[in-house]
Amino acid sequence: MRGLSGRFAQVDPGALAAADFGAVLADHDPEILITCWKTPPLPAPLPPSLRYVCHLSGSVRKLVSRRQIEAGLLVSNWGGSISRIVAEWALFHVLAGLRRATHWTFALHRDGGWKDDHTETASLFGRRVGLHGFGPVARELVGLLRPFDCSITAFAPDVDAATEARYGVRRAASLEALFADNDVIVELAPLIPETAGSVTERLLRLIRPGGVFVNVGRGAAVDEAALLRIAQEGRIMVGLDVFSVESLAADSGLRGLSNVTLTPHLAGPTTERRRDAGEFALNNLRAYAADRPLQALITPQVYDTST
Repeated sequence: MRGLSGRFAQVDPGALAAADFGAVLADHDPEILITCWKTPPLPAPLPPSLRYVCHLSGSVRKLVSRRQIEAGLLVSNWGGSISRIVAEWALFHVLAGLRRATHWTFALHRDGGWKDDHTETASLFGRRVGLHGFGPVARELVGLLRPFDCSITAFAPDVDAATEARYGVRRAASLEALFADNDVIVELAPLIPETAGSVTERLLRLIRPGGVFVNVGRGAAVDEAALLRIAQEGRIMVGLDVFSVESLAADSGLRGLSNVTLTPHLAGPTTERRRDAGEFALNNLRAYAADRPLQALITPQVYDTST
């Protein structure tokens, strides 16, 4: 970054209140602003020289407004640079559910247990997998599932005949069909008004006994109270990396269930793969400096359909 401009300043956003951040921006009046998870929301009005916000992570809704983008502010995020890492974690949760990983963790580490004549496990090979949402993570997950010879169904508004042919998936006729017709459901829909709470108890109960429900998308897309009730019944396996309220409450009923695998919103990027998002941002900064098109540009339409 220093090599791209003679004027470079680094500011720790964690040490600033929103009002102070606005004052710092006004003082520096940058043309390019590189932002991250803890950057406060941009003020209105923006500094007069600001043209491009290069966001190092994903969602930009808490950072910039739609109006600012409509007015011509260029905004990019990490695009698909970390999608494969999140997809890898989705695959982990699927396998952990099928192989009952949490059950065996408790049994061997805590209870001194071992397998017996009644032990059941399940494989991913030949399974029917349903994807709710078909963005960059879901598309990477399709590639990871190929060696398992899975039949993959997707439900999302942008899955058309061309998408089906390109990725080798089938579009589900409805969300109900997606949940009823597959052994494994992976929740990957963006959190927008249309998807908030869209995974209801009725849908979750369509998953057959022994099935797996995984959420590495957004917690608030799911009726979490209903999911807890179903998880407590033990009829399906559950893998969760995201929750409607984070961090997960210490007394959450989801904790301690042997059919539930929990991870604390760390699907991606992993520590050593954050460099992928950094390199993606640097490439965009070089493109901006050379007046070339930017990748993962947040248009008003993208803004409306993203978390």
